[in-house]
Amino acid sequence: MSKRQVIVVGGGAAGYFAAIACAETNPDCVVTIYEATAHLLAKVKVSGGGRCNVTHACFDPRELVKRYPRGGRELLGAFHRWQPRDTVDWFAQRGVELKTEEDGRMFPVTDSSQTIVDCLQTAAAKAGVTVKTHCGVKLVERVYNKKIDPSVTDETEAARATFRVTLVSGEVVHCDKLMLATGGNKTNTGFEIARQFGHVIEPPVPSLFTFNITDPRLTELAGVSVEEATTAVRGTNLKERGPLLVTHWGLSGPAVLKISAWGARVLHDTGYKFTLVVNWAPKFTLETARAELERARAANPKKQLGTWGPLGLPSRLWEKLLPAAGIALTTQWAGVPGAALRALAAQITEGEFSVTGKSTFKEEFVTCGGVKLSEVDFKTFESRLVPGLHFAGEVLDIDGVTGGFNFQAAWTGGLLAGRAMGS
Repeated sequence: MSKRQVIVVGGGAAGYFAAIACAETNPDCVVTIYEATAHLLAKVKVSGGGRCNVTHACFDPRELVKRYPRGGRELLGAFHRWQPRDTVDWFAQRGVELKTEEDGRMFPVTDSSQTIVDCLQTAAAKAGVTVKTHCGVKLVERVYNKKIDPSVTDETEAARATFRVTLVSGEVVHCDKLMLATGGNKTNTGFEIARQFGHVIEPPVPSLFTFNITDPRLTELAGVSVEEATTAVRGTNLKERGPLLVTHWGLSGPAVLKISAWGARVLHDTGYKFTLVVNWAPKFTLETARAELERARAANPKKQLGTWGPLGLPSRLWEKLLPAAGIALTTQWAGVPGAALRALAAQITEGEFSVTGKSTFKEEFVTCGGVKLSEVDFKTFESRLVPGLHFAGEVLDIDGVTGGFNFQAAWTGGLLAGRAMGS
């Protein structure tokens, strides 16, 4: 019997991990990665500002799945079989040590994504994986060995279904197992192939994006950050808490990125035009903030508001919120009426900002949407409709919040799919 032929479509994180796992599980497999572009592991290279946020130091699968707006329930069992601790060990066994930062994100100690790229490419080469770039896939068909080679006489072998893969170049190759790891871009070939095999594709829409806001309260504040803020979308249940960053185009940081992930479909349906409510000092409510401002007024009657704020906000932000509440920077605390203090408390705890659009989160573009999850067996990441067809990464309707969770889903899916294809 000839060696098992395995084709992985897509040379990203999930594709590489699957190919390596398959080849290491069964050295008799002939494993080939086909990448349509010249760029292998492109997202790995740009992740984390070029440092590669490999995974997250969350080692309890039940907690880990809470970081996935879509796919958490399906990933629970998978994470019991391969979770961040396993990812850390996998890289360590291949000479790459990871470190944990204060927020739980994990990076190589080199602070260079090239370390991860080199590790994956070396592991693939060592396992005997062939990698072909500029090799896009045009068409995939399900065929039977008798149709491929009429000379096959063994009835079991003749009845065995395989895949006939036509490349963009016109070349035709065959494989026993096929893995689609083509990412989440709505135009990717993986969606079309899956659809042709009867899979439902949940419409891809952006996730993990920042908010475009033009507002005098934010002008000239680019780079100012608040360590803890809450964000909410008016008229929805969407609410998040975390660091908030003012940018040249509006607002970013985890408090925005997380809400964009959980609200990916809702915000898409608004055309990315909605009202964002920000509490810059979430230890306070409107009433407790007003009471704190009144205490400040009583304790510091002769100080000017522009020179001191009692709620721990960055001074540049404080200086923007004062005029928004109708208070001049030179006003002494003693001269501020109660109504103005209440208006200031509202600016701090219930500030409303009109979002007019979105921007991608640097190069780390993530989509919500993909192959419908009920059509996939998450023990093996194999199609429930087409035996031998596997998926991993963003081609599935799985996405996580920022912090290494999307890569972890790719490592887990790739590993389990690869082992299944090799077994």
